[in-house]
Amino acid sequence: MPASNSTSAAPPAPRFAFGWAALVYAIATLALCYPALAGGFLVTTVSDQYIGGFPVREFGASVLSNTGGFALWNPYIFGGMPYVAGMHGDIFYPTFLLRAIMPVDDAMTWSFIIHFFFAGLLTFGFLRACGLAFLPALFGGLAYMMGGPIASYVSPGHDGKLYVSTLYPLALWLLWSGIREGRRWVWGALALVAGLAVLSPHPQLLQYMLLSCGAFALFLAFTDSGAGKLPTRVAVQRLAFAFGALILGGFIGAIQYNPVREYVAWSPRAGGMRSYEVATSYALNPEEMLGFVIPEFNGILENYWGRNGIHLHSDYLGVAVLVLVGLAFARNLSQVRKRFMWFWAITAVVGILWSLGGATPFYRLVYAIVPGTKFFRAPGTFFFVAWLALSTLAALGADRALRRDFTRRYLFGWGIAGGLMLVLALTGALVSLGTSVALPQRFDAVIANAGNITPGALRSLAFLMVTLAVLEATRLGKIPTRAAGWTLVAVIAVDLWSIERLYWRFSRPAAELYATDPAIDYIKKQDQPGRVLALGFGQTEGYHDPFLGGDALMVHDVRQVLGYHGNELGRFQRLTAKNEASEEQLQRLLGNPNFWKLTNMRYLLTNLPEQVFPGFTKVIGPIKNAAGSTTYLYTVPGDNPAAWVTPVIIEVPDDDAFAAVLDPRFDARQAALFDTSAGVTGKQLQALPAPLSLRAQITRYDPGHITVNLSEPAPEGSALVVSENYYPGWQAKVDGKPAVTGRADFTLIGVALPTGARSVDLTFESRPYEVGKAITLIAIVISLALIAVGVFLERRRRG
Repeated sequence: MPASNSTSAAPPAPRFAFGWAALVYAIATLALCYPALAGGFLVTTVSDQYIGGFPVREFGASVLSNTGGFALWNPYIFGGMPYVAGMHGDIFYPTFLLRAIMPVDDAMTWSFIIHFFFAGLLTFGFLRACGLAFLPALFGGLAYMMGGPIASYVSPGHDGKLYVSTLYPLALWLLWSGIREGRRWVWGALALVAGLAVLSPHPQLLQYMLLSCGAFALFLAFTDSGAGKLPTRVAVQRLAFAFGALILGGFIGAIQYNPVREYVAWSPRAGGMRSYEVATSYALNPEEMLGFVIPEFNGILENYWGRNGIHLHSDYLGVAVLVLVGLAFARNLSQVRKRFMWFWAITAVVGILWSLGGATPFYRLVYAIVPGTKFFRAPGTFFFVAWLALSTLAALGADRALRRDFTRRYLFGWGIAGGLMLVLALTGALVSLGTSVALPQRFDAVIANAGNITPGALRSLAFLMVTLAVLEATRLGKIPTRAAGWTLVAVIAVDLWSIERLYWRFSRPAAELYATDPAIDYIKKQDQPGRVLALGFGQTEGYHDPFLGGDALMVHDVRQVLGYHGNELGRFQRLTAKNEASEEQLQRLLGNPNFWKLTNMRYLLTNLPEQVFPGFTKVIGPIKNAAGSTTYLYTVPGDNPAAWVTPVIIEVPDDDAFAAVLDPRFDARQAALFDTSAGVTGKQLQALPAPLSLRAQITRYDPGHITVNLSEPAPEGSALVVSENYYPGWQAKVDGKPAVTGRADFTLIGVALPTGARSVDLTFESRPYEVGKAITLIAIVISLALIAVGVFLERRRRG
């Protein structure tokens, strides 16, 4: 460990140490990602990227390419929703530049690969800065990147989580350099790193990263570095700089989060999760900790039987890593090294307890005192913090191992544990444990997975024995220290690769995965826009078919009633009965003509034959879509236009409007039910007038821009209703003049028409986005200036 408060050299290392480390991590990366070199798309049918991630990124890249600006409105899913405010992935994170210069599927694949590589390299840099020798630091970085918590992010397609997990060791490295070593340029760099984490955008992991960084900053400021503690004034000053850098980083994220701030009140999560039980869902279950050692116990991917229902990531930590974690706890450490070790040991314990969620009382404390916790679920995602802590401990353990500072008794204990593990597998005790904790409906899955447990235990035992043999040979001096270190690097790499390779699955290029078909071609040929209700019933032939339950139709500029997102507008979610029982939702979607009219629903795309849907007319099918499902396209009964003109305006409170628009006695063409805050002048009526004969024709329907022409002049007091969700930022010009625009018919765009109106031009603009963009640019400039000034001051001090 460095023994000064200023810059100190790291322990001896080979020449070009960073280059050698980069080579090792590049080889490890290539061992998993090599299909990408032949054009493979790093996505599987279980991935979020397959059903939603690719379509929304393809859309964003297309808008950026065609207009030179970022998309602000997504008209293709859930009746239309804000693109930036609603959050559609890494819109402003630097990976958008990759999507601007290469096909989107290739860009997404390489975004994962690049961050996976840097997760290891940046951890190596952090550990070297903290005073670890080359080989232990190399081992720690390799463990972090190749371990299940990081390497398996690719399986569910969790790119935002990977981005934050990669930036985390870099942030720690900068904190060490700024607080312990007093480097002045660090604060601007830390602001940029924090800004990147904000733009990832994964607010949950961002919060976890900031909490951990805050704890580490306090540790650095107020503990002895080996040359005495920092003077209180200096410690407080550097903490203030660190805090200021994080605040500045928050401002860098304003382009994303200023629009989000406005959206919170409109989102389905405005009030947080529905309950503590929901907030603690998708936690690490206690029995799944056996997967740290025997990943087959819980069942890998489709063999998973646990209580979370799905488990697309890996819990495997590697037996070699865990052996070295135990070696970190040495009695004869210096006080400086011991404090460092205990900080990360405590961090690991806290991280595991947090990840366990509702399984322990600890999370009750978290839920009560940590701001924002009620808005998140899946506390298991905290585990990346625990994993970096464990990887750091493993590096400390490797340092001790290479110094031969351990006993045969320690190795013997691990050997006994490995033998016991095998006995439990061979006797069926692990299967019995699984059946005792599994949900009743998953009992058969436990039995089906039983055959994988013994081979898995044998695999883990084999790597354990190899690790113990290498350590014993090292202890006895039978192999040189350097050879022992490189052998351990190879063991950990192969051990973790043997499991994590199962999570790196590649698919055909996106052009094939999302290819068009006759149903899509039919919809695109129509002269007036209409939405498609895409529903897959039962297990579709194409598993997780993105055309029947995702956003794949976006790729072809086809608008959907539903889609895949999770943060759609709350009112539209209520309109579609998303949170109701499935029978009630199906009745709403398929049995309410008013719903069809409100949502411009003109087509049903499904995998069921026509006799199931009386009144619907089959126009295409049966056909095979690109996902392999047999599908049928039907037209929906009635006239369900994209826009219509009503003779009168009525001001109605939300709940009354919701009840009215779904009531079969209400005809949406007779009156526009505006929100009471819309600023329109409504009428008090005893009876509704007859619908108007004039027609509203859509002549332009681009993202964020809609033009409607009327077949004849609008009468006095009339209103245009457009089947697109209203959100602040929609503005209308009627015959070139501004007009009052507001929310009508519970969730749609309404425009009060002046007498004689013939043309309406609607555009979506976002003032919060424009303000946020300006703040972001200013914050980036300030951060770069801080780096430049810091470098200048550093050079002047040295000179």
